[in-house]
Amino acid sequence: MKKPTDLAGRVALITGAGRGLGREHALLLASHGAKVVVNDIGGSIKGQGREGSVAEAVAQEIRDLGGEAMASTASVTETAEVEQMFSEVEAAWGGVDIVVANAGILRDKTFAKMSLEDFRTVLDVNLMGAVHCAKAAWEGMRERQYGRIVFTTSSSGLYGNFGQSNYGAAKMALVGLMQTLALEGISRNIRVNCLAPAAATRMLDGLFPDDILQALEPSKVSPAVLALVSEDAPTRKIICAGAGGFEQADITLSQGIFTTDTETAAEMIMSQWDQISDQTGQVVPETGQAQIERELNKAMQHRNETV
Repeated sequence: MKKPTDLAGRVALITGAGRGLGREHALLLASHGAKVVVNDIGGSIKGQGREGSVAEAVAQEIRDLGGEAMASTASVTETAEVEQMFSEVEAAWGGVDIVVANAGILRDKTFAKMSLEDFRTVLDVNLMGAVHCAKAAWEGMRERQYGRIVFTTSSSGLYGNFGQSNYGAAKMALVGLMQTLALEGISRNIRVNCLAPAAATRMLDGLFPDDILQALEPSKVSPAVLALVSEDAPTRKIICAGAGGFEQADITLSQGIFTTDTETAAEMIMSQWDQISDQTGQVVPETGQAQIERELNKAMQHRNETV
């Protein structure tokens, strides 16, 4: 009986796979039978420079272990390069079944000191790079009625991090993208999830002592990717992973309050923050429309009670 983590016959594209997390993802998926496209421009942590040998080294490592892999130096920020990469993969292997959008850069500064160029560049790589790859894969996944996409979000987006307004904005935008693509893809067996990793990559260089960095080995995150791209993968989940821990993050909605008095509503909100933020009975709306319907239901319930 085939294991749900058996990826034989599947083609996986992993961006930013030349080092760190992406490399570990590539090695693990290859060890479970996937043909792997190792994509990486080989640039610096700030997205500068280009070195083709970085991706090829990982592809060769997979081949040396008995797997199948090809290297790609396509820039995920360039639509034409991404489309060309997908054309080459389709010609060689028939199409992409799995996309792990891992490529990312940092340009950290406080918002007061950050240039709009640095803000835009981080969004271009971390957000639009994922969009370009998902878009290039989407139609083929729909036609084959099979697809697995993992976007790499971050605790910086989910919960904020000082000096990372650009990075946090990009990473939280990926959650919004995941929420909608999961809804649009479910009827075609396309499952879309987010991974928020905590790992000792170049992004953490110099920030923690060696013992902490050892605990945060990237290889301890990659099993979450394997689960999220497997045959029995869930969809529309935000999985946090690091140092051997795995959790689910949710965007929840409290029960809140209701008033028909718009004149005093602001004062009421300010005086009842505790009730508004009370997590008792919190829910995760199935869609944005479902959240709107909850508001309408409160109004309808109030109207029925006062008739």
